[in-house]
Amino acid sequence: MGLSKRTQKKTLYALVRVNLRALGLGILAAVLSAAAVFTVSAMAPQEGVSIPIVMYHSILKDEARHGKYVISPAEFENDLLYLQEHGYTTILIQDLINYTQGGSLPEKPVLLTFDDGYYNNYFYAFPIAKKYGCKFVISPIVKHTEAYSETGETNAYYSHATWEHLKEMADSGLVEIQNHSYDMHKSKGRLGVKQKPGEPDEAYRQVLTSDLTQAQDAIAAHLGAPPTAFVYPFGAVSQSTPEIVKALGFSATLTCREITGVVTRDPESLYGLGRFLRVSGISSREFFKERMKLS
Repeated sequence: MGLSKRTQKKTLYALVRVNLRALGLGILAAVLSAAAVFTVSAMAPQEGVSIPIVMYHSILKDEARHGKYVISPAEFENDLLYLQEHGYTTILIQDLINYTQGGSLPEKPVLLTFDDGYYNNYFYAFPIAKKYGCKFVISPIVKHTEAYSETGETNAYYSHATWEHLKEMADSGLVEIQNHSYDMHKSKGRLGVKQKPGEPDEAYRQVLTSDLTQAQDAIAAHLGAPPTAFVYPFGAVSQSTPEIVKALGFSATLTCREITGVVTRDPESLYGLGRFLRVSGISSREFFKERMKLS
């Protein structure tokens, strides 16, 4: 039996409403999909990995010397044990550079750094690091490296690692050598690499460029490759310093600000990374959990 004209009209209107509703849902889905893609794309550059960085200086057994810049071998060993027991993996700056270029990082990376290049880093820290298969970065003051390489003097209290010591550590694959200036680790006349008050910009650029280049060339000549990062002495930085350092080809810089940085796929995220100073007299748990807020 055929449908009446009135029934046919109702059926047609119903079909039209269904099709319009389906079309609307399709458009809405497309819009939401596009928005999701846009949101992911917009967020991608901000995604990254938190990189806790520890700053060490000297290691000595003499308790009378322990303090802000000197810890004991036992404290360093306990630090490594604590990090391993809590799932952290020590990395090098090259690993961070590789990450910005599409590489991967371990689930819980941590960077251990030694400033100034003391002989006791080689004498105490290096054997302990080898024992646990841990990595660290050492940034020597190159003028002192050269001086003690000439004399051959080795004293855990005051001497600095020689080129031979640095090469042995670098060749192990556990230690990375970075730039801490050739001879600008001073606090008199100029604080580190900071620009002096009233110093002309061009004169400052020349002084800083000359010193850092001299360090780069010396390290490359003795160890086979120039450093990829610059570690600011005392964390002292002037407004124009980062641009000068970057122009010299450094891929990363480390400061003394006690903050945990986030490294993304953007190479710019490698500049100005903060570090936490490891002092003596507190446990590894207190340092890492209470001060650095590591889980």
